[in-house]
Amino acid sequence: MSVKSLNKPANWSSADPHFRPNRRRRAIMDPLFRWVCFFATFLGVVFLGTVLGAVFLRVLYPAGAGAKSGIPLGERFSDACALLRRLVVNKPGIEASEVGYRVGLVGSAWLLLFVILIAVPVGVGAALYLEEYTGKSRWKTLVQTNIANLAGVPSIVYGLLGLTLFQRGLGFKSLALGPCVLAGSLTLSLLILPVIVIATQEALRAVPQSLRLAALALGATRWQMIRDHLLPTAAPGILTGTILGVSRAIGETAPLLMVGAAASLLKVTRGPLDRYTALPVEIFYNAKEPDESFSTVAAGGILLLLCLLLTMNFFAIWIRQRTSKRPGLAGSMRTKRGG
Repeated sequence: MSVKSLNKPANWSSADPHFRPNRRRRAIMDPLFRWVCFFATFLGVVFLGTVLGAVFLRVLYPAGAGAKSGIPLGERFSDACALLRRLVVNKPGIEASEVGYRVGLVGSAWLLLFVILIAVPVGVGAALYLEEYTGKSRWKTLVQTNIANLAGVPSIVYGLLGLTLFQRGLGFKSLALGPCVLAGSLTLSLLILPVIVIATQEALRAVPQSLRLAALALGATRWQMIRDHLLPTAAPGILTGTILGVSRAIGETAPLLMVGAAASLLKVTRGPLDRYTALPVEIFYNAKEPDESFSTVAAGGILLLLCLLLTMNFFAIWIRQRTSKRPGLAGSMRTKRGG
């Protein structure tokens, strides 16, 4: 008697509905689910394309000018490029023909610098501690739950926290930073910390446990294992979470308004304790102007912000490709004998 016959019941029959797969339902549900997923993707692409198309059309046809004006499309592109150059070079002004985002771009660069310096080391360090130095406990479960909940808190709440904690210093003048770049950077760092911690934890969990055990078995300390093998292997995932968090921080407006970002600033920011404004804040105030010509200025600022985000993503992809080429156990083990 074969093994297959032993696994079958005595009264088994291919015509029995309990053993025959429901082929008709599977034949209907499989393509239906595929088309539902395709339709959802199509809707997302259409909505995104509509928003981007509206921004591009506003830059190409400023102040509501239609296609009947007779201006060739090539000249419109050259005018749009000239508009973007003017927006990068000029400072804020009263007239729409003179307004620029130079001060906002410099302020966003300062914010980006300090957010990376503050949020990335703290977020990666917290994730390393939770994953590599703590075992399963109620305390860790509580911390993980709170981090997951903080990732979904509205940004305006972080703005109120930054206003109380950093700008006003909990009521102590010696601790109050005021409306400066450092206060805005600390607020945005709190905003993106949960995203960086969660993404880093997922990247660390994806590293095989055998890599850790092999490094420790060869005499490496826990720090050497993390430095030479764990972090290089998990670097692509960590960079992905970092770029997602930093991109969110650069596009935020509400927290910066709460912590004192200026609506219009004529002086370029030169230090962490100076007054500042940011590109999203200037876009917000230009979009509120009743003059229709300011909507073109706001659309140009949106394009500049998109270019900034795309540049960040490009460098992130380039760094990920370079780090992903390193094998997990490549290189020598920099360990000390007897250590």
